[in-house]
Amino acid sequence: MPGTDRPGRVAYINARLLDPDTGLDANGALLTDGRRIADLGPNLFADGVPKGVEVVDCGGHCLAPGLVDMRAHLREPGAEHKETLATASRAAAAGGVTSIACMPNTDPVIDQIALIEFIARRARETSLVKIYPIAAITRGLAGKELTEIGLLAEAGAVGFSDADRAVTDSRVMLRALTYSKPHGLRIMQHPEDHNLTRDGLMNDGELAARLGLTGMAGEAEVMMIERDLHLVARSGAPYHVAHLSTAAAVDAVRRAKARGLPITCATAPHYFALNENAVDDYRTFAKVRPPLRGEDDRTAIVAGLADGTIDAIVSDHAPHDQDSKRTTFAQAAFGIIGLETMLPLALELVHNSHLGLLDALGAMTATPANLLGLEQGRLKAGAPADLVIFDLDRPWTIDPDKLRSKSKNAPYDNRPVQGRAIQTVVAGETVFDIEAEG
Repeated sequence: MPGTDRPGRVAYINARLLDPDTGLDANGALLTDGRRIADLGPNLFADGVPKGVEVVDCGGHCLAPGLVDMRAHLREPGAEHKETLATASRAAAAGGVTSIACMPNTDPVIDQIALIEFIARRARETSLVKIYPIAAITRGLAGKELTEIGLLAEAGAVGFSDADRAVTDSRVMLRALTYSKPHGLRIMQHPEDHNLTRDGLMNDGELAARLGLTGMAGEAEVMMIERDLHLVARSGAPYHVAHLSTAAAVDAVRRAKARGLPITCATAPHYFALNENAVDDYRTFAKVRPPLRGEDDRTAIVAGLADGTIDAIVSDHAPHDQDSKRTTFAQAAFGIIGLETMLPLALELVHNSHLGLLDALGAMTATPANLLGLEQGRLKAGAPADLVIFDLDRPWTIDPDKLRSKSKNAPYDNRPVQGRAIQTVVAGETVFDIEAEG
């Protein structure tokens, strides 16, 4: 995290203020005082900035709440050769992400209070951004014995997930929902019936057959969701689907919301920016779980975001070292890095007129903050001074070798994008400035 000294007062002027929480989209200014937002609005500093206040001229660019990423695999402890909290935080800061919820599939698994405390301590010591632990639903991610949900919640867990494994035992899932309900924290399910995908490598279909790769049936996703919906109806507990990738799953969630069930869901940029063709020629950097789907599924994800069925966009950042990815497709690990590319890929939906700018930002700020019970993710007096200044129209080309993550497994080589974070502020302190980076 930034330094312990209290930051001074900073005036951000000549900004396009964007706050999805209130619908604010107006030219104006914002004042931070220490680690909090003090004031903002179109008429702020109409008579000039007071003496003694540092001035940041935003140059007409967008000033929004810092992004809140509610699903990332940060690898520490246990796989620091792939990523650490420190290296992930540098990538996050460069991508405008100021808060990260990290998955529990570390070594050891985040299934005990000591691991929650370890993540909090390491984040304070090494991270540029705020990091919050998601605790495991079951001990060792084994899907059999529940963790101490109440104690982990009290220790600082902001949700519960078995990361990239589904809780397949219906009784265990029902108990998890029941025990998490009093704490107001969500059970976050990886939607996959493993019996249908056990040896799968990519999306099931014509391309998989042509490549000679075992497919992963799309039905595996919606079947797990539909099972869980019965348990949600029985328990009344809030439930979150970690990352939708199929049209059928979007339809299932849409119907469940219409029934009034307390269900939310997310998707990741690779499910709306790519389809299964990215896997052609056995491109292991595009191997991810759930797999990249067909074009009809991709457009259904876009439609789900547009109509509000899909609540949040997450990075699903999953770093892997070269040895884990530059191998045969069958042996390659699942996962794509995404902290630095989440914003520009989401902005593609804005530039292509699929989403409004505030809607796209809301899916990465206020909504995930609300789902995690965090106070950030909005521009208002008294809120944390976690901010991103971004150039909505700045063109650039993604070069994975230049991304700041320790790992480089991104399938976006030479992809042209438009929109980039140019300054990121956490608790009132600048943690990334593109001009200073050179």
